[in-house]
Amino acid sequence: MLVAPYRVGVDIGGTFTDLVMVDAKGAVRAFKAPSVPADPTDGVLSAVRLAAESLGTGIETFLADTELFVHGSTIATNTLLEKTGAKVGLLVTNGFRDSLEIRRSIRENVWDHRHPFPEVLVPRYLRLPVVGRMEHDGTVRTPFDPASVAAAARIFAEEGVEAVAICFLHSYANPSHERAAKAELKKLLPEVWVTASSEIAPTIGEYERTSTTVVNAYVACKVVPYLESLATRLAALGLPRKLLMIQSNGGAISIDEIGHTPASLVLSGPAAGVGSLKFFGQDTGSDHLISIEVGGTSCDVTLMQHGAVTMTDQIVVDGYHLNIPAVDIHTVGAGGGTIASVDGAGLLKAGPEGAGSTPGPACYGRGGRRPTVTDAQLVLGRLKPGPYAGGAITLNLEKAVEAIDDHVAKPLGLSVADAAAGIIQLVEQNILHAVEQASLEKGFNPRTFTLVAAGGAGPLHGPSTARLLGSSSLYVPRLAGVFCAFGMCNSDLRHDYVRSWLHGLDNAADSGSAELEAAFTEMQTEASEVLQREGFTGSRAALERAYDLRYFGQQWTIPVECASTDATVIRKAFEQIYQRLFGYVQPAGDIEIVNLRLAAIGKLDPLQVAAAASDISNPQPHSRRSVWIDRRSGFVDTPVYDGTKLVPRQTLVGPAVIEEATTTLFIGDGDRLTMTDASNYHVKIAPGGIA
Repeated sequence: MLVAPYRVGVDIGGTFTDLVMVDAKGAVRAFKAPSVPADPTDGVLSAVRLAAESLGTGIETFLADTELFVHGSTIATNTLLEKTGAKVGLLVTNGFRDSLEIRRSIRENVWDHRHPFPEVLVPRYLRLPVVGRMEHDGTVRTPFDPASVAAAARIFAEEGVEAVAICFLHSYANPSHERAAKAELKKLLPEVWVTASSEIAPTIGEYERTSTTVVNAYVACKVVPYLESLATRLAALGLPRKLLMIQSNGGAISIDEIGHTPASLVLSGPAAGVGSLKFFGQDTGSDHLISIEVGGTSCDVTLMQHGAVTMTDQIVVDGYHLNIPAVDIHTVGAGGGTIASVDGAGLLKAGPEGAGSTPGPACYGRGGRRPTVTDAQLVLGRLKPGPYAGGAITLNLEKAVEAIDDHVAKPLGLSVADAAAGIIQLVEQNILHAVEQASLEKGFNPRTFTLVAAGGAGPLHGPSTARLLGSSSLYVPRLAGVFCAFGMCNSDLRHDYVRSWLHGLDNAADSGSAELEAAFTEMQTEASEVLQREGFTGSRAALERAYDLRYFGQQWTIPVECASTDATVIRKAFEQIYQRLFGYVQPAGDIEIVNLRLAAIGKLDPLQVAAAASDISNPQPHSRRSVWIDRRSGFVDTPVYDGTKLVPRQTLVGPAVIEEATTTLFIGDGDRLTMTDASNYHVKIAPGGIA
């Protein structure tokens, strides 16, 4: 029997809308409803209806008993990917009309000169100059001319522009011209959505600021109306509190505060995994975790050290650069729907192309004919044929065999089983490389971390990936298939503030320390007012300082968390991180402070681990089937367990398959699984196994 009040997290995916409900005692239930791309609100309300029905009550009563409703949505990302955003106009400093299209000549692969840049979101005829210019120190070089804004506004009106982005040179140092242009536009075009770069990304870097501001304007006309509609419908149905959204920084934000920065939602879903990692750290007894969340199309890797995830302010979505605070998530195209093929040289490939939810893997029987990772898992016996997700999909073994045979086995001269095993091994190598990039390349030894396998497909790949890493510890949440939705229920509110500084660190050793303190104090005053509006004061409000630092002459900065304004303390913190990343430091090198950062956090009461009754009896399998274990063992008659019947303290030794409501877990020969106090899975990986 669940006890009110409830926390609710809702994550919209391409196929399903996931809802997780946590009651006052920490008991958890999960629900899946089909997503409705035409109107995502319908998918959300369908999931809410399922949760209410499980309690034997109506939606109104359920929502009235909900103290926290947190939502993660891919609508901002999908708007960008599908190019369905607003018609955007751009105001720029006179002479800098083409900076957005030139892109600083960035190429992700410097050797690839043929791949075209992504479509420019603002065509040249809508990128219009404004008279007025700032110097880098914020002094006025050319006075602002409102007549140039009026001329641009007339063109915008004639062309039916729906949103306008404003990005002037050096506005991070002095935003007065941008503010004046925005005020002028609001008078002339009151129905047009306007955003200024100094409001969303007040940092050095003209192209990144412009790109971020344009994306913000582009997605706003889709994101904001959707969120307002959902909030209105939930309130009308009885939700007493404001709807919260998960941002790219992993923190929640109220619907009232997100309106001017909808671009901060581009990683809304994956970033919610931070809340899950914080919770599962209690259950594992470790605050050093690396999560691999493997879904239908991709694998997202996140690293947590000492209970904190690494952050970045440079993210790329479909080739568009955004300068916004975000959880540092490394993504690789390795999911259940990843398509396998043989290239012209006769080599096996896996990805980056995916089958999506429609038509999906061949085994779905929805018209897909090309083999995917899910088809390979089915052929290897790790997944069973038949219905899943309450009958929403049914896996057909014959169609999986046919697809792998036609497209991989026959072209390579292999058996269907060997071809399927090759697909899995190749995908797990891709996952391994993603984990190494998120850890080794940043100076962390992944062997000292517990690997967390999440997502609907993650637990099938977790043991092999841990074995390849040399990690002995694997953790699998029972709710792996709703990992992000659960994390939303354990996410604090968060607002990020940034201010460009551009002074040498040694200045802080003289008079600069007082100037730094004054700048941070000003930022903290603004942040505290926002937290207070949202009901967070005293011990429930936290302010965390950080710096973006670099040696003079370098282009890229390193984020350094440090509460002090003392130059010696800041230098020591910077050099520790620099040494870990690059293996050396410059003794007494000149360090530049590029940006000041402040994270304002409204602390929610953390979810507690709800311990279940334990049992030391041996768990009993409900069936057995032939499962491919590894290259040495091949197919082995393997016990299959019902995960819902396993309780804390029970143990079993692999090989074994454990079937859960939202995922399936496979453990290899000699792996030892123990049920934790919170009824999750902790696996000790057997040494010396063969992947």
